[in-house]
Amino acid sequence: MGSAEGRRAESTRNGAGPINIQVFGFHDCQDTRKALRFFAERRIAVHFVDLKERPAAKGELKRFADRFGPAALVDKDSATYKAMGLRVALDSPQRLLERALVEPRLLRTPLVRNGGKVAIGHTPDEWQAWLDADKKRL
Repeated sequence: MGSAEGRRAESTRNGAGPINIQVFGFHDCQDTRKALRFFAERRIAVHFVDLKERPAAKGELKRFADRFGPAALVDKDSATYKAMGLRVALDSPQRLLERALVEPRLLRTPLVRNGGKVAIGHTPDEWQAWLDADKKRL
C-alpha cells in the first residue's frame, strides 16, 4: 500500500474519510434546492434523500438532535406546524421530533450531513468550511 493510499485508508477508519454529503429535504423547498445547487456548483456528489418519498429514520434525526437539540429540527413557521395546531398544543421538543418521524414537513430543511458533521437549514458558510477542511486534509 502506497503512503498516500495508506493515509486515506487510515483517515477513513478514523471517520474522516472523503467528502460524503447527504442532503435530506424536499424538492419543493427553496433552501433544499440552494443546498443541492451549492454542492453541484463545486462538483461535489450528493446523495439526496427526498423526505416526501422516504422519511428520515429515527437514528438519522437523532444525529441532528444530539448536535442542535430537538427544537432546532422543527420548523415552527411551517404551514404543517400551524395546520396541526401545534402552536396551541405546546408539545415538548422531543415530542415534536417524534411527530416529525411521521410528518416530515415539520422538519426544518435541508438537513445536511457530511460523515459525522451535520447542519440544519441553509448554511453555506458551514458547508464551505467542510470542503476547505477536506482540501487541507488531502
